[in-house]
Amino acid sequence: MTQQTFSVWAPTAESVGLWHDGTVTPMARDGQWWSAVADVEPGSGRYGYVLDGSDDDVLPDPRAPRLPEGVHSAGALDDPTAFGWSDQAWAGRPIAGAVIYEMHIGTFTPDGTFDAAIDRLGHLVDLGVEFVEVMPINGFNGVHNWGYDGVAWYAVHEPYGGPDGFRRFVDAAHAAGIGVILDVVYNHLGPSGNYLPRFGPYLTEGANTWGQSLNLDQADSDAVRAHIIDNALRWMRDFHVDGLRLDAVHALVDHTAIHLLEELAVATDALATALGRPLSLIAESDLNDPRLVTSRRDGGYGLAAQWDDDVHHAVHTTVSGERQGYYGDFGSLDCLATALTRGFFHAMTYSSFRRRRHGRPIDPERVAPSQMVVYTCDHDQIGNRAIGDRPSAYLDYGQLAIKAALILTSAYTPMLFMGEEWGATTPFQFFTSHPEPELGKATAEGRKAEFADHGWDAAEIPDPQDPETFLRSKLDWSEPAQPHQARLLDFYRALIALRRSVPDLTDDRWDTLSASYDVERGWFALHRGAVSTICVLGDGPTSVPIPVEPLLAWEAVEVSESGISSPGHNVVVGRRLVP
Repeated sequence: MTQQTFSVWAPTAESVGLWHDGTVTPMARDGQWWSAVADVEPGSGRYGYVLDGSDDDVLPDPRAPRLPEGVHSAGALDDPTAFGWSDQAWAGRPIAGAVIYEMHIGTFTPDGTFDAAIDRLGHLVDLGVEFVEVMPINGFNGVHNWGYDGVAWYAVHEPYGGPDGFRRFVDAAHAAGIGVILDVVYNHLGPSGNYLPRFGPYLTEGANTWGQSLNLDQADSDAVRAHIIDNALRWMRDFHVDGLRLDAVHALVDHTAIHLLEELAVATDALATALGRPLSLIAESDLNDPRLVTSRRDGGYGLAAQWDDDVHHAVHTTVSGERQGYYGDFGSLDCLATALTRGFFHAMTYSSFRRRRHGRPIDPERVAPSQMVVYTCDHDQIGNRAIGDRPSAYLDYGQLAIKAALILTSAYTPMLFMGEEWGATTPFQFFTSHPEPELGKATAEGRKAEFADHGWDAAEIPDPQDPETFLRSKLDWSEPAQPHQARLLDFYRALIALRRSVPDLTDDRWDTLSASYDVERGWFALHRGAVSTICVLGDGPTSVPIPVEPLLAWEAVEVSESGISSPGHNVVVGRRLVP
């Protein structure tokens, strides 16, 4: 047995005991923290805490690195120094302009484990992926879940393979030349297994969409902020991840002079310097606020990048014709041109969905195009549709190719969602596995009520608790070999290769971007330097008066000195010719 030092923040407790393998050791108080030394074997031993003499009520450590029996049980230790890393030669890479691939470990492969995902890294290398972005893997209640119901932020979900399974995945990704971004959730906690309020004021009376807000700026909030920042640094230090995607940062309520995001960015930059490799923070935000990615020197928070839903909405509505809900302001070719050349469509402009002005213009002198992460779809834009249907369920292959070309030849940092590269037909539905029957019932009923308000037939909405909902959402790896899907996959590969090889497609300046279009003829062109991506959006044949030397095309496109002719739903990427 090895002696270990344990400490826990419990500012309001009268007494705290360390429970370890059936024994309770009293802990000594030092201010708001309690500590004790005990013999607990890493891996096999179990430990937790008892508060105020409740020896039969063992609570998991808020920083438990492992929870082998689940989020309601005692935890186990994890020794990050014991893993045999082989990525010493990995120098990391900046996120700007790289091709990112978002994946959910549980549905990426039939087995749904880190080791099974390792076996598919060759597919990503062949595709040209430079980063994988892994949806949340921290401890949550149940067996399968999207991961955003996490409650044990320091633990790795055991059914995926636990902490060493994740380390094997990161190590293998680095060996394949692929960086790893981890999706983390610091704006709320899940509905089951959250014992943090028993220890201290981690939460406030305020609430966001998902429940109570984290206490970031009220009494005793310093320890809560440290809980978050220490967690973020742990992933990058102990698991070698190359950065974090920060979920819904608009839901972080922080009125202090130095916002949590700025404090986290400073700590991340310091760790990057210490490790000698780039570390990137990517924000998900619906604020359209470029200050997130503006340098701290210029008054911003200094994050590396942020998701840009406006570009998704503009591309999706233009190609699909959908206009429901928050898509209402999007869909015109003028909107598409604005989103692809200025970053945000809503930039202190009126949003009919919000019924107010929204967003802030990007200062091209302070923010680069590559700081916007864009996508044809992501887990939200698929999974938060009532039946979780992918664009491949309602668009033809030409339309899918147009969306891919606009994103992958844009000036922004592109992200793919797993399976889109071959037009996967499997849905990505909202699934949960809450063991508590009442919570499972409430989740299912709430889902039906939410979409019924938007006009969907409640009978069509999958039950999140039904195991089949989860199983349906797994990728079918036989599909990429099917003729039509293999052809789309080849087009994605060619787009990514073109993006890397053509200098105009790597230029990171706003003033090289422009767009032209003809509403009547149904075509749109994005120009980057001398390279144009020309999309025929209508069903019928049309001509485009832009002469090009083709570099890549979907379908047969007739090219002449006067321009191109297309039968519809086609795209050509080429260098413009001077008439």
